[in-house]
Amino acid sequence: MPDSRERNRGEQRAGVVSAVLLIGTITPLLAGAIAWVCGAIEVAGWCWAAGTVVAIVPALWWVVSALRRGRAGVDLIAVLSLAGTLWVHEYLAGALIAVMLSGGHALDAAAERRATRDLRALLERAPRSARRRRGATVRVVGLDEIVVGDVLVVAAGEVVPTDGRILDSVAVLDESALTGEPLQIERAAGEPVRSGVLNAGGVFEMRATATADQSTYAGIVRLAREAGAATAPTVRLADRYAAWFLPLTLAVAAASYWFSGSLTRAVAVLVVATPCPLLLAAPVAIVSGLSRASRIGVVVRGGGALENLGRATTLVMDKTGTVTAGRPVVTEVAAAPGTDGTWLLRLAASVDQLSPHVLAAAIVTEALTRGLGLDVATAVSERAGHGVSGVVDGRRVQVGKLPESTVVPEWARPVMNRARLDSAAIAWITVDDEPLGAVLLRDPLRRHAPRTLRRLREAGLNRLVMLTGDRPEPAREVATVLGLDEVFADQSPADKVEAVRRESARQVTVMVGDGINDAPALAAATVGVAMGARGSTASSEAADIVLTTDRLDRLADAMDIARRSRRIAVQSATVGMTLSLLAMVVAACGWLPPAAGALLQEAIDVTVILNALRALRGGPAAGRAMPADTDDLLRRFAAEHDALRDALTALRAVADRIAERPDAEALKALETTHRFLVEDLLPHERAEETTLYPALAEPLGGSEATATMSRAHAEIQRLTTRIGTHLEFARARGGFDPDQIDDLLACLYGLHAVLRLHFLQEEENYFVLATDDTL
Repeated sequence: MPDSRERNRGEQRAGVVSAVLLIGTITPLLAGAIAWVCGAIEVAGWCWAAGTVVAIVPALWWVVSALRRGRAGVDLIAVLSLAGTLWVHEYLAGALIAVMLSGGHALDAAAERRATRDLRALLERAPRSARRRRGATVRVVGLDEIVVGDVLVVAAGEVVPTDGRILDSVAVLDESALTGEPLQIERAAGEPVRSGVLNAGGVFEMRATATADQSTYAGIVRLAREAGAATAPTVRLADRYAAWFLPLTLAVAAASYWFSGSLTRAVAVLVVATPCPLLLAAPVAIVSGLSRASRIGVVVRGGGALENLGRATTLVMDKTGTVTAGRPVVTEVAAAPGTDGTWLLRLAASVDQLSPHVLAAAIVTEALTRGLGLDVATAVSERAGHGVSGVVDGRRVQVGKLPESTVVPEWARPVMNRARLDSAAIAWITVDDEPLGAVLLRDPLRRHAPRTLRRLREAGLNRLVMLTGDRPEPAREVATVLGLDEVFADQSPADKVEAVRRESARQVTVMVGDGINDAPALAAATVGVAMGARGSTASSEAADIVLTTDRLDRLADAMDIARRSRRIAVQSATVGMTLSLLAMVVAACGWLPPAAGALLQEAIDVTVILNALRALRGGPAAGRAMPADTDDLLRRFAAEHDALRDALTALRAVADRIAERPDAEALKALETTHRFLVEDLLPHERAEETTLYPALAEPLGGSEATATMSRAHAEIQRLTTRIGTHLEFARARGGFDPDQIDDLLACLYGLHAVLRLHFLQEEENYFVLATDDTL
């Protein structure tokens, strides 16, 4: 992308010019001061005049450039005052103004300099060649040699070079680069495949249906280029104030000359009107905000981006990796009657630990989290699109799809229904050719997402929109939980760009994403924010702001910082210009010569700059740290939640079993579940009530913050007691009484719902307050 590289070189040159100009104005000022102290008055004058001339040339260029864009910025007053000091021989005043002017532009250049937006990763990831088969011969050819109809061979781990259709076998593809969804999918023979996706399975053949230039991935690159080029330049804070300050200054200077006939008075007015509160104070406040944001893991690539973030009213976000974790996790391990789910999970993880599949990694992670010891599987083999098999403890274990000849057992039908309702993937566990279990996996909502979005609304965002390449059902579920204003599912990269452009045309819009597919939309937004900790290089390069930690709540912190920095910048500029206006009146009356006016202006500058530096300290993002012992409690109970989560599955499984067949086995399962509730779950809830909640009272401002959670504890106790009573009735009778089934099921399903909601509320409201980012 030569245009991007040229733009990057231009930004580097601008930075060098700013530094050279600053040195070129400070040196004559200091040299003149030394000469003046030594009594060489004439030499001092020449030094100061030289410093003034050094600043005039670039200042004139800045004015001309602004006028070409249809704007008269703050530099015009500086040019007039510099020229005026030379005209009336007030060289010291000119040298002081020159330093202020060059210093302001150096600060502005430092704030605006951003990393390149050429999306190098898009080009680096794109394949440069392809394997083309003609007859029995396979040759590596350049992408430009591919024509529609060519048969291409895609090896494992390679990126699909162009759009086409699968020819021979099932292809296992990682489409996250295009859709953002972390789960791998399968494409059978005859199904379409898009360029830019990764072959996560075995070798397959495809027939090209488009050339490389006309393919999906090339279109994403073009979208990113066009979106970046179409983004309008930001009108900075200083220029907005200059729109009225400039004509007012010229009017006062002209009136002074008209009534007094003294050109020196008019120059003095221009000197004290030199808008250094705009040239210095506003950039200082913004740069201070940039510095503060970087301390919390938010890299803002320019002052304009921070200013726009402080004015934003619309947030557009991707789903996967932004409000969800971006990686599948195990939500349930279902086992056939009489089979231990923990034993099945250990077998499955022992086989899966040798597989690179994303679902296999999630199963292994779940087993290790539970502290299960994994065995070394032998005779391990993996078949693309079907799963992994191996021998563990003398048993043949397969994890993945059910064999085609296997009939789905009756116990598994409720599991399949739950998977459909919960939009979860299923990995079946077959032992010695008998399906004994199933692992449900899904991409979970981030614990801090609801709290973060509430904070973002409080910060001024009044419209929250989600764009996702995922299906409508899970997208709507996430939108409902988070209280979003609108959601668009099945979105291609082009759809996302168009949606972001529509929003940006109406309001200042922030777009948050983390994948290559999000890069064009990030470039099209007023402010693009990349989840850089795990996101692609392309999205980070396209963004104005990068979150270096994998937490969306840092964006809320950044918005607090942006709004505070902008408020301080406005305050500094307003106070500084007010003082300058008063000084202009004094100078117009002839009571303030140019040199004294320049020194007075310096005093004003120091005052407003010191005020602007407040953006470095405190502010809304500087929240009170959680006490260490409370922090430890939060992490302890969060870990217990993870260990107790199986209780939710057990409650629903027991209820399903009783509803289907209330026999002796169902009664035994109910006894096991009730023992777990009494011996494990209730002690956990009581410990929260007596230990955690009192510790949270002070940080959260009182016991009322946990009052609703205490009420949930009471309901959990009530339902558990009621289930125990039903269990006593059944034991006394030797089985379930038909009259008690409905109420027992209501208690089990009701406790399941209460616990699920209670766990989520505690995790989202309390556990996210812990300093451990992994919670």
